[in-house]
Amino acid sequence: MRPHNTDEYFLSGCGRCKLGGTPQCKVHRWSEELALMREIILSTSVSEELKWSTPCYTSEGKNLFILAAFKDYMAINFFKGSLLNDPNNLLTKPGEETQGGRQMRFTETLVIEKHQTEIIRMINETIQIEKDGKKVESKTVNEADYPEELLQILNEQPELKRAFDTLTPGRKRGYLIHFGSAKQSKTRTSRIEKCIPKILKGKGYME
Repeated sequence: MRPHNTDEYFLSGCGRCKLGGTPQCKVHRWSEELALMREIILSTSVSEELKWSTPCYTSEGKNLFILAAFKDYMAINFFKGSLLNDPNNLLTKPGEETQGGRQMRFTETLVIEKHQTEIIRMINETIQIEKDGKKVESKTVNEADYPEELLQILNEQPELKRAFDTLTPGRKRGYLIHFGSAKQSKTRTSRIEKCIPKILKGKGYME
């Protein structure tokens, strides 16, 4: 079962897989690190909400970053991390195709404590980035980047093609990464079909 609020997330996890609510859940693997990071985050002026079954931190209604647990680390995922100053090289690009997003990964509370001042500085900086209205420059997406399965489905469904064409470059790229990361054609097709309702509504993959 997915959490209804952030407290439930820290107790039981995101509920996206069968390990949610069990001792094997990734949230329990990094419980001390997550608790410390949450304390540091909430010492700033951001608000904590539950979005996408994950703690999301906002300022004046704008999404700034999420806190998440992974198999090998826990992380703060800054949505516009590429715009942040990072003199100590704490930020990591999650994937080769990622544009604005950056992760700050940790596996030990001692390391989090060591970088606490820098973490708070980056949080305050990302708040200011939103206040200033700064945007990540999106790369152009063209049909050469589309999986064959997506091209076929778009050709068969003109309404879906119109909806996909009107998505922002960032939303398009999010879908293309999700679809293209599947190794098998039938998996790519399945992922596309599951996302059709969101695409028709003009939403991105993570919305």
